[in-house]
Amino acid sequence: MAHQALFSGLVYDEMGKPVATTYVGNEATYVVDDDGFLRHISSEEVDRQVLSIFLQQLEEHKELAVEQMLKMLGKDDIFTKAAIDASLRNIDMDQIIAQGIPEQARDMLGMLGFRIIINIHGEVVDIRQPAAPDSEGDF
Repeated sequence: MAHQALFSGLVYDEMGKPVATTYVGNEATYVVDDDGFLRHISSEEVDRQVLSIFLQQLEEHKELAVEQMLKMLGKDDIFTKAAIDASLRNIDMDQIIAQGIPEQARDMLGMLGFRIIINIHGEVVDIRQPAAPDSEGDF
């Protein structure tokens, strides 16, 4: 049971309306308005779907991610690369859900246009991610 919604403020329904976040007992839920009927969907169910997609994308682009992390750190040695590789292999979804995402990070994602679209059953139907600039700095 999630005690916080990881992507609060970033989740929208299929009609483009923001999805509210509330609690049922101690469990964080996303509230989808289904023609006046408010469906409370466990935030953990939605958040796990999103994290799963992120982790799949990370796996598909692991070499690029490692390369960019090495550049950010200003290091290019075998030991740092091995440490980053090990960290990426050992990402724990449960730990991410327990720790949450800082509010400032969510706000930044929202300003960049990041959106998670769910249906009335809490299934992620789309994730709209900001476009990365190409090599010339254009979008």
